Amino acid sequence: MENKVLSYLGFAAKARKLVTGYNTCIYMMEKKKIRLLILAEDLSENSVKKMVSAAEKHKVPCKIYGAGEQLSRITGNAGKGIFGITDENFAKVISDGIDHIQSEQ
Repeated sequence: MENKVLSYLGFAAKARKLVTGYNTCIYMMEKKKIRLLILAEDLSENSVKKMVSAAEKHKVPCKIYGAGEQLSRITGNAGKGIFGITDENFAKVISDGIDHIQSEQ
């Protein structure tokens, strides 16, 4: 299931339905474009707190999942730990996959 989530993240990146980085994701949430926010597990505590707060403010579902290096490599965005999915279908399948993985742990 983990490979499925990573594959869909890669597909979203190739389809240009993924945005990365703190400022870009904040801007896109303000524009109501992000359907799912994914934060890397190894992101700093301060960044996680700020992004979760922003996601709650803009009513965007937020998931903490995966290592930043692995997610960056899959999406082709080196050094990123904050990812916003802009497509409803990608957001649903990735969110469901993350929930399934986390419920098994």
